[in-house]
Amino acid sequence: MPQYMITYLGGNQPSSPEQGQKHFARYKQWLASLGDAVVSPMNPLKGASTVEADGSVTAGGKTTMSGYTIVAADSMEAALEMARACPFLDIGGSLEVSEMVQMPG
Repeated sequence: MPQYMITYLGGNQPSSPEQGQKHFARYKQWLASLGDAVVSPMNPLKGASTVEADGSVTAGGKTTMSGYTIVAADSMEAALEMARACPFLDIGGSLEVSEMVQMPG
């Protein structure tokens, strides 16, 4: 079955620890609703650095990517339906869904 990466872009930080807990509870509920389709549920990112072609390194990333989830789905349409229900959208974020290419060996 094809796998899809749901990439988290942007989003606003919760306004309080309580709001953060509520959001995280909704996120865990969303993941639970996906059942066995979830391959890799929570992959937050922090502390990015960028390596350029000339080998130079700068602190910070070039994108607003803050994490990702990997799901298995029969089609891109099915993966998009999963993403549409994600509570990350409720905090001003957007999601990018990409089919993952299975490389040989």
